[in-house]
Amino acid sequence: MRTRKGCCYPRAEDVWAEKRVVKRRDFTGEHLPYRKRQRFWPEMAAEKSDLFDSLPDDLVISILSKLSSSAGCTLDFVNVLMTCKRLNSLAVHSLVLSKGSSKMFAIKAKYWSESAHRFLKLCADAGNAEACYTLGMIRFYCLQNRGSGASLMAKAAISSHAPALYSLAVIQFNGSGGSKNDKDLRAGVALCARAAFLGHIDALRELGHCLQDGYGVRQNIAEGRRFLVQANARELAAVLSTSASKISTGSWLTWSPHPIPHPNHRHISGPGCPLLSDFGCNVPAPEAHPASRFLAEWYAAKGVPGPGLRLCSHVGCGRPETRKHEFRRCSVCGAVNYCSRACQALDWKLRHKAECAPVERWLDEEAEDIDGDGGVDGDDAVMGES
Repeated sequence: MRTRKGCCYPRAEDVWAEKRVVKRRDFTGEHLPYRKRQRFWPEMAAEKSDLFDSLPDDLVISILSKLSSSAGCTLDFVNVLMTCKRLNSLAVHSLVLSKGSSKMFAIKAKYWSESAHRFLKLCADAGNAEACYTLGMIRFYCLQNRGSGASLMAKAAISSHAPALYSLAVIQFNGSGGSKNDKDLRAGVALCARAAFLGHIDALRELGHCLQDGYGVRQNIAEGRRFLVQANARELAAVLSTSASKISTGSWLTWSPHPIPHPNHRHISGPGCPLLSDFGCNVPAPEAHPASRFLAEWYAAKGVPGPGLRLCSHVGCGRPETRKHEFRRCSVCGAVNYCSRACQALDWKLRHKAECAPVERWLDEEAEDIDGDGGVDGDDAVMGES
């Protein structure tokens, strides 16, 4: 095509149509070296537009859903929100939020804010079971909003979320958020059985101890022992499946007829030794759920929620008492307390076996906690080591 003057319009492949020389002066008045500024023709600029804008929303949402389900930390998803306006709007789609993994909600307690609360609430409203469980634990134990927290955990439990089922079982066993009379042992056993059926190792271990002790269910020592052995087998299978590419099997799967627990109180420098040490295997300590890590960080920074209240002594738990003497203490030393038999059994093999020593019964401490009517809260029962 020609113009009225007979000249042809420039073709699209002629990228650099014109080079303009710009003369500049510095503050001394001397000329600076020439700078050539390149100019694009509008037609070529249109051809070089970002092809991302031409992708359909459904395809972008599908990609973001895959990203949220495989996110290794919260920052992986936050970086997507900060990329551009389109990704920011599509990343908060209900389908994307409903696929989020537990690590995507691994928010540190020191970064907790109202915006983090809104984000978890948005994911929970989208139907994400992990968000319901994490926000439910934070509301129930940290924000002390018992009703809302329990309802969110129940919403996750309806979706067959095993950690939520187990947490509700612990609440039923202890009567958390209420009085001692609010305990429902049979409901706790039923919730543990459901979580164990879904493969939750702590629930399976708790169920085994309940059957061995006749706690909330008819005593069956042989069946309880079978569940405990099955919990150890599943623990070994979980470690083998997750550590095959990270840890050399020979570095931790070693025979140790008399394993010695690490003497450190809260931290372990090398591989830990939970219940599998019963069978002569030293395996890495299980990774705590992000919600449990949040509870531990929250109370490490803010302290216990009230006077006379204690935290579960198992390092991977983080649950606090909601009333005095809610958790049971060690029957030998009385220095540690646990929210469940599973936490007691894990902590015994992890560290407490090396620290536990018989002492005089804690009569002086119990005398200080005597109620006004002259009785001691019997909820603070002892827990034997096994």
